[in-house]
Amino acid sequence: TSISSYVTTFAHIRSRLPTNISPTYDEYSSCSGSSRAAGMNGNGPGNLVDPLEDPVPGLGTYEDFNTIDWVREKSKDRDRHREITNKSRQSTVALLHSVSDAFSGWLLMLLVGLMSGALAGGIDIAAHWLTDMKDGVCLIGFWFNHEHCCWTSNETTFQERDRCPQWQSWAELITGTSEGAFAYIVNYVMYIFWALLFSFLAVILVRAFAPYACGSGIPEIKTILSGFIIRGYLGKWTLIIKTITLVLAVSSGLSLGKEGPLVHVACCCANILCHLFTKYRKNEAKRREVLSAAAAVGVSVAFGAPIGGVLFSLEEVSYYFPLKTLWRSFFAALVAAFTLRSINPFGNSRLVLFYVEFHAPWHLVELGPFILLGIFGGLWGALFIRANIAWCRRRKSTRLGHYPVIEVLVVAALTAVIAYPNSYTRMSGAELISELFNDCSLLDSSQLCGYKQPIDYPTLCLIRKPVCPIRNHSVYYPSRFPSGLFIPSMAVGAIAGRLLGVGMEQLAYYNHDWFIFKGWCSPGADCITPGLYAMVGAAACLGGVTRMTVSLVVHHVRADWRLEYIVPLMAATMTSKWVADAFGREGIYEAHIRLNGYPFLEPKEEFEHSSLAVDVMRPRRSDPALAVLTQEGMTVGEVEALVESTHYSGFPVVVSQESQRLVGFVLRRDLLISIDNARKRQEGVVSASQVVFTEHAPAQAAEAPPPLRLRGIMDLSPFTVTDHTPMDITVDIFRKLGLRQCLVTHNGRLLGIITKKDILKHMAQIANRDPDSILFN
Repeated sequence: TSISSYVTTFAHIRSRLPTNISPTYDEYSSCSGSSRAAGMNGNGPGNLVDPLEDPVPGLGTYEDFNTIDWVREKSKDRDRHREITNKSRQSTVALLHSVSDAFSGWLLMLLVGLMSGALAGGIDIAAHWLTDMKDGVCLIGFWFNHEHCCWTSNETTFQERDRCPQWQSWAELITGTSEGAFAYIVNYVMYIFWALLFSFLAVILVRAFAPYACGSGIPEIKTILSGFIIRGYLGKWTLIIKTITLVLAVSSGLSLGKEGPLVHVACCCANILCHLFTKYRKNEAKRREVLSAAAAVGVSVAFGAPIGGVLFSLEEVSYYFPLKTLWRSFFAALVAAFTLRSINPFGNSRLVLFYVEFHAPWHLVELGPFILLGIFGGLWGALFIRANIAWCRRRKSTRLGHYPVIEVLVVAALTAVIAYPNSYTRMSGAELISELFNDCSLLDSSQLCGYKQPIDYPTLCLIRKPVCPIRNHSVYYPSRFPSGLFIPSMAVGAIAGRLLGVGMEQLAYYNHDWFIFKGWCSPGADCITPGLYAMVGAAACLGGVTRMTVSLVVHHVRADWRLEYIVPLMAATMTSKWVADAFGREGIYEAHIRLNGYPFLEPKEEFEHSSLAVDVMRPRRSDPALAVLTQEGMTVGEVEALVESTHYSGFPVVVSQESQRLVGFVLRRDLLISIDNARKRQEGVVSASQVVFTEHAPAQAAEAPPPLRLRGIMDLSPFTVTDHTPMDITVDIFRKLGLRQCLVTHNGRLLGIITKKDILKHMAQIANRDPDSILFN
């Protein structure tokens, strides 16, 4: 059942609840449903302020590092939409406003697609240019990369299409020659110098201007889409610095990709553009619908796969994905892909660099090697996740984390020193994957395709020379500047797949009369396609690291668009997931979410413990009594003292301390804002003023100060469960409704509260992990 159906059903029920229903409280995060209370009234008409009729700035908003209330936000949007619809029947202007409101979502998706596609194209062009700058410079224009510099040259050859007089290496510029040991050393030193410079600039810019621009960003995006608020993570400074440093990081030669960070970039674009539209600026749930679509846009511009991007958002990052978001995600991803195609950053009329066309079909015998690649991918993924998390944990707990600049420079220097002597490790990850996916046609000049020249063209035999093993990229996942793991993981799998494919090819060529080859592999025929093995291996390794399945297969089929290769990809991807899950069900993004202590309830994880709500709720037996507000009888001073002495984000409202029967729930932030606003705008409100949450103010002495009625900010229908509700059901409610907390009652009497943080701590204890690792409130 989709979360949207739960939200819609419960919000509809809440709107029809009577005002005397008893419900909820939260300790660490505040969740109040839509307030349906009457306004304020008191001793003197005109002297009291109603926060509903006269909205107070900041009321109903959330603090940093808090979780939104999905149900309240959806209720607010439904009320807003109902009001616009009712007014549209009254005048033409209101009708036009209704039409524009309905169209604003599609307009926003158009802008997100255009902006993200343009930025992605600029990042690709700039990264290609700076990467080539490590090797040399173009004399006719320093802004040209190597390929563009030699496009107009008449002195290039098929075998050396990138060599032209217009492009000169640093050795040629400095020493006047490109031959000899000294020229090699000059080029080597310049390569290391540029790598260190790009790495240094990237890490310094991130540390100085936008610390949130570091890393991939996908774990934080998943957490934000689940309802958590991290202010500034999707801001304009993060966008600017991430765009610049992403180019520098990729150009430095480190084994990282720009695909994950492009998801962060697209979400930053969407968040900034949301401020142009009121209904998205003022509603956190609606904004997250846009961010879900933006995640699809990020993958679309990263891989040129609009459909794969939509499936990636649905399968991997989105927490709430209604059907309307599916349509808009596809539209935005399509616009972004069209924009990127118009820019044509790779100069090949394709959306991606590693576009291939396989011509030879695969055979049933090859399913065994494909499954072997899946096993390798699963083992690699499990090993990579454990090693990566261990390194990151060591960085957090040792002095290593205090020297990020030195750490990055050391890694960049080592990578440059090791990578330069080998032409394959020197090229970018995308170029390496393109080489490994190569089909080795007759017009291909790749060094991986060393064909023996045929003696007689009609009896052409495409006999490939043995291919030397390619030195593996060191897959490093730094978090000090923008970095992604899509391309490095795919490169590892593509290398393993290519090696296995070449081995199978040689085996089939020299042993075509074996039983397994007999009947479909003729002597001298091109029976095996090593590039297909590389593509399957890339999918297997990426699937082992991220645990993606459907979106991953769709993405890789897009590289060739021949549906007959779906079966090998599906077999390898599912095998990879099963093998990796045997060592741990967490993908790399979930592992980093847990490492960072983000309050994220993983939808894929099953809760199998037989505990009850009373076992998890707070307060425990040794804890102080639950901090509550009474619906009448407390003064402004007492309320302020209670708020000041506690750190809770919300308080339940009960009939009295003796009865403990639940009336509603009030957010800490709303309570403080309302009291402060009343002191400024309402005459006579002092510390001795009575605070009431009832519909009618109680009788008071004539000399008493006027009461402060705050029923308008109270949630009259918070969610509750009984003390004997199984925790697996409670966890399911939290996940599907996006709750921040739920109150626990017994026969209508308030017993305690269960927050999202309490559930996460309980699940950590069950898994024998440190419950205090849940850092954020």
